[in-house]
Amino acid sequence: MEKEIQFRNPSFAQRLKGMLGVDFYRLFHTPMFYIFLAISAIIPAMVSAMTMMSGPDGAPTTPMYSNVWQIIAASKPLYVIESIADYANMNMVFIFGGIMVSIFIGHDYKSGYVKQLFTTHAKKQDYMMSKSLVCAFAMACMCLTYLIGGTVGGLLAGYSLDMNVGSLILAIFGKMVMSLGWASLYTFLNVIFRRYFGVSIASSFFFGTGILIIGVAAIVEKLPIPTAILNVFLYGSSVNACLVSNIGTLVVCILVSAAWTIFYNVVGAAILSKSDVY
Repeated sequence: MEKEIQFRNPSFAQRLKGMLGVDFYRLFHTPMFYIFLAISAIIPAMVSAMTMMSGPDGAPTTPMYSNVWQIIAASKPLYVIESIADYANMNMVFIFGGIMVSIFIGHDYKSGYVKQLFTTHAKKQDYMMSKSLVCAFAMACMCLTYLIGGTVGGLLAGYSLDMNVGSLILAIFGKMVMSLGWASLYTFLNVIFRRYFGVSIASSFFFGTGILIIGVAAIVEKLPIPTAILNVFLYGSSVNACLVSNIGTLVVCILVSAAWTIFYNVVGAAILSKSDVY
């Protein structure tokens, strides 16, 4: 009798395990995941190669980077972008990742999977958490392929390898940790715009590029509001994970990612529970 009750009323852990199994199966069996892994590796390699191309008059252009690892993370904590080289690093994964999440979740609604899911047993918070975790895993994998592509591209371009290894590792882990926060944000956005696939992709792209923090920082630049605080609230702490990272940087990334995850999952689940999810 006790087992029968447990079967009829599975715990949160049991429900989440079941949904994760389905979502991971779908992730691994769709070409989209592998396409985005490839994109994440090819883009940094192409950026490195393009910076070494000659100009119109045949003279070599000024390299965008001087170090292999600058394509992985900025040289210092980045609150206001000073040049394109400051942002052309692993943060680009959060742009590709947003598009991938939109496609992944959009397919749920297009295929009718969501209708079947919520008609049977799944709870809204389970759906939000499962999608956030699976998409965070996918984006963390994209960070790794980006690391491989960026490293190979930088070596082929002849950049220096000099770097504080500890800071580099902490920067990479910091960005991978932020994948969970970003995945939660993108899942939330796609729940909001679930009936408008184009809008969901556009909104994910908008937030992923960091345009919001750049614009706000430019407006309040002369006001007594630290841009570091704006960075935390508007762009997570992805840009704090740089080539001079320390343990404190990683802790901030963990705390911000956890805060984003809790906030967006709670709000997203509340919105789903009070609206037509189909």
